[in-house]
Amino acid sequence: MLDLSSKTTSALLPTDILFQTRYWAQVKSRLGYTPMAFDLLSSRQCGDVLVLLQPFGRGKAVAYVPQGPEFAPAEEDYGPFLEHVSVKLSRHLGPKVAFIRYDLPWKSQYADEMQAQKWNSFPEPRIRELRMNMGTRFWNIRKSFRDMTVASSLVVDIVGQEEHILGRMKPKTRYNIGLAHRKGVTIRAVSVDKLREFHSLYCQTASRNGFSSCSYRHFVALFSAQIRRRKDAEILFLLAQHGRDILAGAIVAITGKAANFLYGASANIKRNFMGPYALHWDAMLMARARGCATYEMGAVSPGLDPAHPFYGLYRFKTGFGGRIELRNGSWDYPLDHDAYQDFCNAESLDRRRAE
Repeated sequence: MLDLSSKTTSALLPTDILFQTRYWAQVKSRLGYTPMAFDLLSSRQCGDVLVLLQPFGRGKAVAYVPQGPEFAPAEEDYGPFLEHVSVKLSRHLGPKVAFIRYDLPWKSQYADEMQAQKWNSFPEPRIRELRMNMGTRFWNIRKSFRDMTVASSLVVDIVGQEEHILGRMKPKTRYNIGLAHRKGVTIRAVSVDKLREFHSLYCQTASRNGFSSCSYRHFVALFSAQIRRRKDAEILFLLAQHGRDILAGAIVAITGKAANFLYGASANIKRNFMGPYALHWDAMLMARARGCATYEMGAVSPGLDPAHPFYGLYRFKTGFGGRIELRNGSWDYPLDHDAYQDFCNAESLDRRRAE
């Protein structure tokens, strides 16, 4: 039995998941989303969930659940539990919501097989949908066209002595960290005054690596919300410099015992100074000093596949040690099937244009 009741976002419980915090509700409200919060109570567990409403035209809206619900049932109950939550949520969201999109932080149902058999990608969506819908009443859970956040992420454990953390890294990574420091690269925390410089460098990085960039407005929201929510999250804004030259930058969020590398940028100049290596190492030390147990570096390819678009990130990030966490990714629960199909068609068209 599952009970769901609404509450204010200011009453959200503390969590290590950044995207389920009061702070994130503030960030998204500044970007045009309407945040809502709900308590989830069952015989086995209790918790809450943040939901973000965003209009998408024709009087309709989508309800996003960013990396939630936090607590997962047994793997064989993923689908029935998600269906039950969706039915309960639909009674609170109103007729304008065409579908609910969950970005599940839960371990992928294929994680053990993928890692044991060294698969380089997740099974195709049709196969994943069959497995997710097993045991559901309505067979209505769809694999999203895209994942809201990455389904395969590199997580580094940062508990313990510095030499032990370094010892788990690859020799080349350790060498590059030392090289950056020997060449005089310095890492410093900076104020929001440097945000325009960082965003310019970030856009250059996006263009160089072929990924879409976030607007400057998005970065402003990160810091304007931070002013009000210091107890809920802390944002580290770091730059790697050599003399007057900015070599790299990072925005890292700390929530509870988890640090999340959110955005990074690197310059075209002095690449042999290895600024990004020193930047991540110092960010790990700062997060560790604040009580964090993990430092999540974000997107990597699920396996050692040179054809994967995240293969370069895999090679760089796995050098810092850690483990690849394979998660379930994003799933949709349609409420208005016609409006949902319109949204999917538009989303598919946008992706083809981007390619």
